[in-house]
Amino acid sequence: MTKHVLLNNIDHQHTKVIHQFGAQYGDNLASTLVFPTEFHELQKEYPILARRDEASGQFQAIVLMGFAADENLFLAAEHPSGWDARTIPATIEKGPFLIGFSRSSAQSDEPADPVVHIDMDHPKVIHDHQANQKANQGQPLFLPEGGNSPYLLHISAKLQAIHQGLALSSVMFSAFEQLELLEPVSIEFSLRNGDKRRLIGNYCINQSRLAALRGADLEKLHQSGFLQLAHAMVSSMSNIRDLIERKNRLLAPSAG
Repeated sequence: MTKHVLLNNIDHQHTKVIHQFGAQYGDNLASTLVFPTEFHELQKEYPILARRDEASGQFQAIVLMGFAADENLFLAAEHPSGWDARTIPATIEKGPFLIGFSRSSAQSDEPADPVVHIDMDHPKVIHDHQANQKANQGQPLFLPEGGNSPYLLHISAKLQAIHQGLALSSVMFSAFEQLELLEPVSIEFSLRNGDKRRLIGNYCINQSRLAALRGADLEKLHQSGFLQLAHAMVSSMSNIRDLIERKNRLLAPSAG
């Protein structure tokens, strides 16, 4: 169940949100949507791939975090945040928050303004009546005088990155398709315990075609900023080795 409501400093003055990560909060995802606005940081930690949306047929960017359903190899209970990486995808870090849209009047022809909503049924939300038993948990959303807390400002920046990235993503992938830079990729590997894995349904940047770009095509891709994003996707593929090692460590028998 979800209960999305407009966030405000009157109804949610005492609401808190747990800014930690774990399977109990629904963070055990093998992949998640990401956006071009995040590629620069995400390429340092995760493989960035593309998949076709089943409904629309459009390409979307994802990061790979595991090799099986409900497997997120970046979840680590020994870390204070529960996450073992320097950066976290915005779709994960945003937790119970999402972007809604509102108009100043129903008759207005102006574009709707993005506003922050919160899912009050999300497991990371601490309600007023839970404040006593969870006194030391969660981040406040508003300051005592009503302004946004540092945590909410951080989350708002993540939501803004998603909002801007949504529009940019379709344009970027359209450019990649026009230049035939996307190709299907089959990820095959063996684990130390002998298990063999094969992942299909993903796409990556064709490095040979990218390197062969010349003239107007190369200049256009560079001027749009998409050349750097294509290289970020290429660079990120080296993180597959790290992901495999994470899986091997998980399967390794405990010492002693």
